[in-house]
Amino acid sequence: MDKPARTGRVTIRTVAADAGVSVAAVSKVLRNAYGVSDNLREKVLQSIEKLGYRPSTAARGMRGRTFSVGVLLVGMDNPFLPPLVDGFKHAMGKAGYKTLIGVGEARTHVETALIESMIDMRIDGLLLIGPRISGEALNKYADQVPIAVIGHHEAGATGFDTANTNDFEGGRLATRALIDKGYRDIAMLCLTDNRRKEGEVWYEREKGYRAALAEAGLKKSARSFRITERPDDMQAELLSLLARPDLPEAFFCWSDIHGVPLINLARRKGLNIPGDLGLISFDNTAAAALPLIELASVDQTPGRLGATAADQLLTRIKGRTTPRHDLIAPELITRPSF
Repeated sequence: MDKPARTGRVTIRTVAADAGVSVAAVSKVLRNAYGVSDNLREKVLQSIEKLGYRPSTAARGMRGRTFSVGVLLVGMDNPFLPPLVDGFKHAMGKAGYKTLIGVGEARTHVETALIESMIDMRIDGLLLIGPRISGEALNKYADQVPIAVIGHHEAGATGFDTANTNDFEGGRLATRALIDKGYRDIAMLCLTDNRRKEGEVWYEREKGYRAALAEAGLKKSARSFRITERPDDMQAELLSLLARPDLPEAFFCWSDIHGVPLINLARRKGLNIPGDLGLISFDNTAAAALPLIELASVDQTPGRLGATAADQLLTRIKGRTTPRHDLIAPELITRPSF
């Protein structure tokens, strides 16, 4: 249906008059206040859509909340991220919040600039996914706005919250599964070690991998092969790895980012998976489940992670000061790759 022509700015009073309700009722719908009936909400939302009303974020910010939150992604190429962001947006939307998304491009200066811009927009909260900035910097920003972080472990942090899969346990779970299958020469494929380690998810997974080997009396056989995340360089490094004379019996891959291309390249080289090589990865992305891939992978339930982070932000916004550091138990999704 075409929107009616307007001769002036649409205000909350315009919406109230069109819906046949009070200004206070429209305000309650906009704030997602408790006790608003479905019938009232539907009437007001229909008028908002028909009139093209947009609440002034700046004005709402002057009165208190803007009912908007920011999400900062480390990049766009990780297939684990869309369901995570969807889970977060769905939970925040139910609470009446809009979500603004920025991409940090895995660069610290870009991340900090985006965070500061979002704070300047008077957002009510901020979710950071896989940030490259330090915990000290996170605490500085948490003094200005409620912050939840996914992809960064810092259980001692008091200023901000974290929501993560138990990455240590996930690494141990995957490695134990390979050991139980009879593999003894098990290597880990992870990221280059020129990045800060403490708090990184891949480092927690590597600690879990090494713990499982130690528990099985295989501590001395631990090997970590470090591969770049850059797509242009990754394939050459993986092919070089597969050509090594000391190729291990099995790999635990820190992420499907490496695991999916590795299983694909290994099969193209004529290796039997399993048989010549066993593989387990992490993230359980859609690509890992494809019939021609069938890569066993540790599931992080990304939608649940996003919803957990949303709950952390909402309770922080409402005044909670005690920190939360939620860990979700991982689950190994078994497929015929090991």
